[in-house]
Formats: sequence, C-alpha cells, structure tokens
Amino acid sequence: MTVHRPYYDGLPPRHHVAEPVEPATSLSLLLAGSGNLLISASDWVTWRIKRVRRRWSLRGLFNLHNGLILVWALVLWWGEWAVFRQSTEVCDWKNWESWPVGATPHHLAFVADPQLVDPHTYPGRPWPLSTLTILHTDLYLRRSFSLIQQTLHPDTVFFLGDLFDGGREWATYNSESPEKQYKRYGEGFWLREYGRFSRIFFDHWGDGGMSPNEGQRGRKIIASLPGNHDLGLGVGIQLAVRERFNAYFGEGNRVDVIGNHTFVSVDVVSLSAKDQPGTEAVSPEDRGKLWRPVDEFLDGVQAAKRRAVAAEIRHQNGGAEGIRHEHIVTHADDPGVSVMPPTLDPGGGSPEFPTILLTHVPLYRPEGTPCGPLREHWPPSLPPRGQTGPLEHDERNAIAVRRGYQYQNVLMPETSKDLVEKVGNVGYVFSGDDHDYCEVLHKRYTGSPLTGAILEITVKSISWAMGVRKPGFLLLSLWNPVDGHGNPVSTREGGGEPGQKTVQTHLCLLPDQLAIFIRYALLIGVTISALLIRAFLVTFDILEPFTEPAIPPYIDGPLLPTTTTSPPPRSKLSLFSSAEHEKSTEARGRPNPYGTHSQTSSESSTASTASSNSSGLSVRNPASRTTTRGGSPSCGGYGIPPTPPSFSPRLGESRSKAEVGRRHGSRGGVGKGKLLRREVFWGLWRVTWVVLVWYGWLAWRG
Repeated sequence: MTVHRPYYDGLPPRHHVAEPVEPATSLSLLLAGSGNLLISASDWVTWRIKRVRRRWSLRGLFNLHNGLILVWALVLWWGEWAVFRQSTEVCDWKNWESWPVGATPHHLAFVADPQLVDPHTYPGRPWPLSTLTILHTDLYLRRSFSLIQQTLHPDTVFFLGDLFDGGREWATYNSESPEKQYKRYGEGFWLREYGRFSRIFFDHWGDGGMSPNEGQRGRKIIASLPGNHDLGLGVGIQLAVRERFNAYFGEGNRVDVIGNHTFVSVDVVSLSAKDQPGTEAVSPEDRGKLWRPVDEFLDGVQAAKRRAVAAEIRHQNGGAEGIRHEHIVTHADDPGVSVMPPTLDPGGGSPEFPTILLTHVPLYRPEGTPCGPLREHWPPSLPPRGQTGPLEHDERNAIAVRRGYQYQNVLMPETSKDLVEKVGNVGYVFSGDDHDYCEVLHKRYTGSPLTGAILEITVKSISWAMGVRKPGFLLLSLWNPVDGHGNPVSTREGGGEPGQKTVQTHLCLLPDQLAIFIRYALLIGVTISALLIRAFLVTFDILEPFTEPAIPPYIDGPLLPTTTTSPPPRSKLSLFSSAEHEKSTEARGRPNPYGTHSQTSSESSTASTASSNSSGLSVRNPASRTTTRGGSPSCGGYGIPPTPPSFSPRLGESRSKAEVGRRHGSRGGVGKGKLLRREVFWGLWRVTWVVLVWYGWLAWRG
C-alpha cells in the first residue's frame, strides 16, 4: 500500500518512491485534511521533533524575526520603564540638597494640573483615538506618580488644582452644565472620574511605603486646592459643584504646618468673583455667596496660623496639641464658671514659622515679566549687546496677562495684593494653571521680613497632554530647626544668622512622550522595511521561507498503486482491492519510456479506451487522452510529476534551497506575489504578537 499527499495549497509535492506499508504500521495511520492524507504516527512524531529542533537550534534562533523582537523588547523596555525611572532617579534628594551634616529635612512634592483627559479635553477627537488617548495618558500619570513614590518617597504631596479637565461641566443632582454639549454628563460620570483619579494617585501613594523619613511626624497627601477646570472661575462657579468637590477632596481654604513651615491654601478661583470684570449683571448677593467664604477665611487666617504653630510646638515638646482643662468641682454661682475657656491662639508676638502660599492661579505681574531659563515654551530672549543680566521685559518668555471663558492667566492686581497682605509673612508662592514652569521674584508685594520679596514658582503640569513636551513636578526640601519655644536656630554649619535658607527647590522633568512615540514609529518603519526585503529575497530563492507548511511532508505517490517491484506477500494483499491487484499485476513487465508512473497510467488509459470501443463508443483522440488522463511525457499518472531516480529523500530530511523554492511557489504553483504577501504577513504577525504581549506586561506593571 502506498500513501498519497495531494497538492498542499497549490504547492508541488515532494517526490518519494512509493513503498508498501506494513500491516502493523497501517494500524497507526493518521487521517489528515479531507481524508486522503495518510501518514504513520511514528513518522509524524519524527517530523515534529526534527522541526522543533530545527526551530530551536542556533540557526533557528538567530534570524531576522527574533532579532526584530529583541530590538522591540529593548526599545519598549526603555520607552515604557527605564526612561521613567531614570527621570526620577536623577532628581534624588542627595543630588541637589545642600543642608548641614546631620540635617533631617522634610521632603515635599508639588503636582500641578493632571487634568484627567475626558470628553471636554478633545471634543472632536474620534473613537478609538479618543479612548487610546485617555488610556495612555492615565498610564503616563500612574507610572510617573508611582515612581515618584518609589524612588523619591516624599513625606508630603500637594496638588495645585485642575485635577480634572471638565469637572466644572459635570452636573450634580441640583445643577447642570451651562454648555449644551455637556448636559448629558451627570453626577454618575463625575463619580466615575473621581474613582479614576483615586486609582491613578491615591492608590499608588503608598507604593514606596507608608513610613515617613527620619525625623518626620508622618506622611500626607493633600488634593483639596481647586482649579478653574474643577469648579470654574469667579461667577462661572456653581455652588453645587463646589460643594461636591469640597465633600470629596476637602476644604479648599486650609492651614497646614509641615516641616516647621506654615502652608496656607486659598481657593482663589472663588475669590476672583469679588472683583471679576464684566460681571456687573450678576447680583451682589449671588457673587457674595461665591467669594465671601474665602474672604472670611482670609480675615481669620493670621489667628489660624498662630494656633497651628502653637499646636505643633506643643507636640514637639511632648505635650498635647489641644487645651487640657483642669477637672475641678465648683458651685454654679461661682463667678469663674462664666469665664470663657482659654483660647488656642497665643496672640500677637508669638513664634511664627515661614509662610508658604498656595494658589491655583498665579499672582498678578506686569505684562512681559520674564519667567526665567527653565520655561519650555519660549526660552529667554538674548539681551542686547553689552547687557550682562537678563531682560526685565520679555514678552515671549512671560505668562500672557489675559482672560477668557472660565479662565484667567493671573489674578487681578487688587486681589493679589489683598491676598498677600492678609496671609502675611509670605516668603514663597507656588501656583499652577499655566502648565509650564515660571519663576518670578515679586517686589511689588510685602513679603517675608527676611527676604523682602516673594519668590513665586508656577509648577509644570505633570500630564503630557497639556501642551508641554516634557511634563514635570517640583520638589521642596524644608529644613527649619526651632527651639522649644518655636524660635529658629542656626541652619548653617558653624553658626550664622537664624532663619536663612529654609527652603530649597528643584524642578524635575518627566520623559518626552511624543519623542518616545516618534521612536516607535521609526522602528515600525524599519521593521516593515526589513521584512519586505527578506520577503523579496525569499521569492528569488536566496533565503529560505519563514512560512513552512503546517502539515508534514507526507510520502508522495499516486492515490492508487500502479506498480510494484515484486508481488507482496499474501497477508499484505488483503490491504488492496482486487481491481488494484489486477492493475498492479498487469503492469509488471511492460516497458515505460517515460518512467514507471507514466507507463502504467498510459496503459491504464488504453485499457479503458479499448473497453469503450467494445461497447460501441467512438475512439478518443490519443493526444487528447494523453493531455486529460495521462498528462504529458514529462508528467506521471494522474498529472503527478515523475520521481527522478536519483532523488528520493526520506521524511524529515533536509532539502536544497532550489527544492524549497519549488515547494513554496517561487517556481511552482504559488506565484511570487502571493509568496511575498504571505511572507510579509506571517513575519509581521510573528513579531507583532510577541511585541504586544511584552508591551501589555510593561503597561500592566506601570
């Protein structure tokens, strides 16, 4: 019995000498395809083992596809992990702090304008680009914030507003968006956005551990300062929206003592309603509901600062932060009962810590006030020849003084002045909103007695979708040692004037995500070009094809036996039909000018024709019979090419490149175009699925 493999995907078959199959072996035959592909199980296993060995050999491993996969793995590891870790590690505190030996400073990080991307950010961006933008922006924020906690481990994290991009537009149960296109987004959508913010930031705040650094009371994360994208600006704020924000993030106006410094956070977007131009149509009563709570806070902020400092000093001295009342028994008529209990405010003249003011919108400054060399959008203009210092007026390097719908680049002059005077003793101001870095020394406001001016730093946005190529965050190192009464002591090694240099700042830049995408795009082009070149070389039989057939090279031969070298044993004849046996017996001894298969097939055709003549049918033209039944002299029976006597490879043996080309169509049944497309497609698929799995793992770890 012989086994036969018909054409696979139009490919010419391999040429094997037909051999009888032992009866025992035939019991383990496997049926493949449509039922006419037969091969022994042992030969199939042998072929599979050799195929696996060839793939995992050195020659099989060192190929173009695996090389491209390796390059992609390294590039993705760099672009999705290494470059982020490098950008945070370079900001290590010891690389830029300059405190005395033995100092235990408090470490703080400012995060500004994350502005989670939502339908308000890119309203015209189609799906799926809009969804991909949200997913990758969230991944960037989560990865960056997590690495800040792991590598820098700040004791305190302050957010400077604009937590959301469209937070002011999402309706509450008692309000709706003034914009028609956003009216369908309600309370449920805002709650989902809050959960999204929590998963990005709150859930990863402890990635570096919850233990504070040496000498610190604990760790804090404060995100209560609102921005104009969270609430709106001035009279554009809806009270229900502000109440919702305060309920979930905390009161926007607050006083915190951190690292022996007093931080005062002020809701300036609500305060702007007090003197906002162009709002005369709004009644004073409605405007007052917006700005009056902030104004009342500012009226009592000096006392709040003193109480907070006194509580901190009592804690450092081992006492209780609150007031302990003496437990005594007295008569109701005792005049001392009506005396008010002692207050926590120690009054004027008590020790005070340096004050740091936090606002979302920067303070007012004259138009054209330069922001310094660290601004990304426009570096400082060159000074005229002969001038050594920077320009005092530089329009392109400054924050533009303008306002529009629900935004205002800087506060009004009167609001800025009133804010600084009421807070008092302000040495530093940190703000957001602009998305780019800006450093300004305000001399027009009354600042700290020690500095005589106020240094304001506008912090960069941490999001790569906010118009800056390199997002960032700001680090603060606070070191202000005090005695038991709260008075400052020397901060310089070997003595010096107390109270100097209690704050050090450092700008940290995050990776340029757009540049990373550009590198990915270039590598995609290189990958496709390399696979195309390889596919062209395969079509010209220079390289072996990548797309090996999925089925093994079965032993080839006619479907029906046409010859045998010797009569098989009687036990083996039971495997054949009587007609097959008669044909094989009749074929013995006849000459064959074109080979064994051709001769047998031709005589079979002759016998068939003779039978037709005896039935009274017309004789078929010999040329026609040769073409339709027996093929041409160069073909065997049933149109199958003859087996060259000198070529009879066994199953799984190596083949020459010429034979590989014939089997895969460069000279055979499959055209070069089809082979080219198949090589490119399967090559891309081999590289793509491995790269996507690796990228998914990196994103999951991010």
